[in-house]
Amino acid sequence: MGLFDSLRRKPRPGTLRGATKHDTGYLDEWAGARHGVEAYVEPRTNVTDTTVVLVAHDGEWTRRRIADLDAAIAFGRKRDIPVYEVARVGYPKRMRDYMARQKLERSRPASPES
Repeated sequence: MGLFDSLRRKPRPGTLRGATKHDTGYLDEWAGARHGVEAYVEPRTNVTDTTVVLVAHDGEWTRRRIADLDAAIAFGRKRDIPVYEVARVGYPKRMRDYMARQKLERSRPASPES
């Protein structure tokens, strides 16, 4: 055993964590409150676990962890939501447009109240 081996085995704060029932519950609520929702699965990386981005008809979106692609497909099938892999199809234009609108609204100066 090397001098630093025991340090490498300890989980560090902020490292990957799996999806929880809270994550799935949030996705359920979010999808139920909007229409035209589609799911975009983001693959696991060194920094994040597998995630799913839900995008509504107007481009509003949210992201949460999900166990894997199969879990995302099951989530979509249960709720009649189409599921896409981001690596294959990319993000929808309406999501990018929504983010641009939000950025523009935040950069506008607040109007003075009378």
